[in-house]
Amino acid sequence: MSGPNPTATTTATAPSGPENRLYWALADCWTIVRRDLTHLARQPSIVAWQLGFPIISVLLFVYVFGSAMDVGAADYESYALPGMFAMTMAFGFMNTAMTVAVDKERGITDRFRSMPMSPSAVVTGRGVSDVLHAALDLLVLAAIALVVGWRSDGGALATLYAFGLLLLLLLLRFVLIWVGVLIGLLVPNQEAAGNLFALAFPFGMISSVFTPPSMMPDWLGAIAVWNPVSSTANAVRDLFGNPVPGGGSWIEQNAALMAVVWPLVITAVFLPLAVRRYQRLSG
Repeated sequence: MSGPNPTATTTATAPSGPENRLYWALADCWTIVRRDLTHLARQPSIVAWQLGFPIISVLLFVYVFGSAMDVGAADYESYALPGMFAMTMAFGFMNTAMTVAVDKERGITDRFRSMPMSPSAVVTGRGVSDVLHAALDLLVLAAIALVVGWRSDGGALATLYAFGLLLLLLLLRFVLIWVGVLIGLLVPNQEAAGNLFALAFPFGMISSVFTPPSMMPDWLGAIAVWNPVSSTANAVRDLFGNPVPGGGSWIEQNAALMAVVWPLVITAVFLPLAVRRYQRLSG
């Protein structure tokens, strides 16, 4: 008596028809996520650095540089710490670019492309695993902020809404992952990807994270106001009841709305570009 037919088993468990492509896209995405999480667990030095970076950031920017800052708030910590939530999420996309560049340089990406798997799985899997990393970073940063004395000054309902907005911080990180994936696929090697940190640094710093745009030169303040990081940071500050930089521009008055709109715009632009670039890689 012959054994079970593997093909028949697969056909029976997987959906047929139009749902088949979606099923395998999700299954292949989860395979990539498990692979990335397994690699992370086997490299404790990377985990230590990711968890240590928020601590270093708070000590450096809030207690070293922040000692000389005056933003008109009762204390600088209540202004800067919510902004650092957004900045930490923004900086993370360069880690994505580096990882993607390493996989491409070592031939891992070409190996994935030679397999019968969904073309989008490598890109989306990378995004999901990075969001899980970001959630851990955000949890550590929030715990540090509470330890050093940061508190929400809003009411209970506003605080609940604000912690819900922290999900928008993860959304910001999630959509910026597509930027990191695209950069990692475009650069020739991992050294070039590492040098691009010079682009990520002003993206996080030229914003309302540490200084109100009104205190900057007019041209620089205009850039900071329209930075997606500023919208998310100001929305978090507002709902937590922390000091919000004053400004009369429309985008500053509608920070919570733009904290949702910016991720949608970034996704619409960079997700298709990242998937298309992956599909067009030379063999």
